[in-house]
Amino acid sequence: MAWWPVGASLFASNIGSGHFIGLAGSGAAAGIGAIAYEWNGMLMVLLLGWLFLPIYIASGVTTMPEYLQRRFGGRRTQLFIAVLSLFIYIFTKISVDMYAGAVFIQLALQWNIYLAIVLLLSVTALYTVAGGLAAVIYTDAAQTAIMLAGALTLMGFSFVEVGGWNALMEGYANAIPSIRVPNSTCGIPREDAFHIFRDPVNSDLPWPGVIIGMSIPSMWYWCSDQVIVQRSLAAKTLTHAKGGSLLAAYLKILPFFAIMLPGMISRILYTDEVACADPDLCKQICGNSVGCSDIAYAKLVMELLPAGLRGLMMAVMIAALMSSLTSIFNSASTIFTMDLWKSFRPHVSEWELMIVGRVFVLVLVVVSVLWIPVVQASQGGQLFIYIQSISTYLQPPVSVIFLMGCFWKRTNEKGAFWGLTIGLLVGCIRMLLDFIYPTPMCYEEDDRPAVLKYVHYLYFSILLSFLTVVVVVAVSLATEEPKPEQISRLTWFTRFDPVKPKEHVFTVEQSCKTLELTTGQMDEMGVTGREQETRNGKPCHNRKDSSSSLSSVQSQSKLMSALYWLCGMERRKEGENNPVTPPAPDQAICSLEEKPRLRLVVNANLIICLSVSAFIIGYWA
Repeated sequence: MAWWPVGASLFASNIGSGHFIGLAGSGAAAGIGAIAYEWNGMLMVLLLGWLFLPIYIASGVTTMPEYLQRRFGGRRTQLFIAVLSLFIYIFTKISVDMYAGAVFIQLALQWNIYLAIVLLLSVTALYTVAGGLAAVIYTDAAQTAIMLAGALTLMGFSFVEVGGWNALMEGYANAIPSIRVPNSTCGIPREDAFHIFRDPVNSDLPWPGVIIGMSIPSMWYWCSDQVIVQRSLAAKTLTHAKGGSLLAAYLKILPFFAIMLPGMISRILYTDEVACADPDLCKQICGNSVGCSDIAYAKLVMELLPAGLRGLMMAVMIAALMSSLTSIFNSASTIFTMDLWKSFRPHVSEWELMIVGRVFVLVLVVVSVLWIPVVQASQGGQLFIYIQSISTYLQPPVSVIFLMGCFWKRTNEKGAFWGLTIGLLVGCIRMLLDFIYPTPMCYEEDDRPAVLKYVHYLYFSILLSFLTVVVVVAVSLATEEPKPEQISRLTWFTRFDPVKPKEHVFTVEQSCKTLELTTGQMDEMGVTGREQETRNGKPCHNRKDSSSSLSSVQSQSKLMSALYWLCGMERRKEGENNPVTPPAPDQAICSLEEKPRLRLVVNANLIICLSVSAFIIGYWA
């Protein structure tokens, strides 16, 4: 795949409906501070293209848990990461996107929020079921154009309505609701609303946490999350993958202008609703007593745009939701089927993998719907802050494991496992405390435990990362060194090692139960493969099972053929052996070689992009 659909897909899978609703709502509630997450992502997606992706390509993996398995050996770290990734998808992605899309539809159509969720899931399922990763990527590329066109159109209408840039700067400071709780700060805009770097002690986003604590969980998302890395691995060459990262980085500049600033304008235009400060009034307006800032973007759409453009923006929001959900569903089913299910059933059939993947997606959806009330009430009603706070509790240990696995050859399995275990245990304790002792309202006294009251979640991210590093280093140095096959072509310093003829590579198993793993020895991951009968160097069927399978295929009805097609599986023809392939990169990059001229072009653009990033961050700091 060329660089432009990869870059557009990276952007679209990140900018889901949760970003539209959450980022605009955060702008309405607290100014431009949260845009630091977006611009931090600009830097992280460049790290993916230039530092992490060459390692993943050299290792020949298709999923991130698979990389950990090859890098460290054993099963427990791989399974741990696979399960954790699925939980993160539920807490910070699926439930958030469903809630955000439902908020928009609820305001537009006056529907019950759960009825809106069912509608969104039904629409998404209609076109998700049949497609593979290629379909998702090209659909994302098209939807990126739709999202940007709609968002920029609304931005134009918003600035015209508010009276321009100066009116925005002046009006936001005076956007105070008429009904407030007396003797409180409720509803009063922040004095540092137009600054990214804020007070290190008393602000909502302390600047040391923005620089360091924000970068660590962001590194997990952009450099080791299956949803993102899967798209980069689908590029034709490493240069194309870098070009995709550059495009995504450039596009990450736009949410500030197209999403966040319109959210701030919404507060100016509809102060009493978007910035409501009385719990009873907020409950009447949006059904959420902790605040209604999340309706800021949808409110602009419904009030400013004419009927035809409202339909366009409805398409934008549905496109954003579907881009995000299909990306997550695709990656989640890949991780569950290829890293978890096949660990317990190594000779599973193609049909069973397909059924298990679909059923698991349904389970994810149900659990995510049940989690939506927690999302709605968390972090003072600011959806975007909820996403980032949960990320800082769960993602730093994973980021550290990938970072040290890629760039420190001495890291071994025991160090990675215990660093991950202890880090996640501490992170989960903090997350549970956050749910038990929610952030008090602006008129309430803060009587939470000291670890919540005085340790900001971004500072906690730094502490958690440091703890994980200490455990990984201490345990790794105290135990045996990794084996050579756990380092070769699996770290930055060994990515150019020659490929050994008998390199221990996990291969994808064949579709029929009679086709078994081609490796005949116990590999270093702890999985035993059985030798196949071969003829002229190619695997062949057991005669009895082959004839049985053939008769079964011949007896497939038209209904079954239609079902195969609906589920994205071609009907098997007589004598064919269809390998089970995960919904992972359709075209694998086989080499780290780059054409000198193209490499010069992408490297020059890297310098330009970094310069642009430094300027815009410095200007708004």
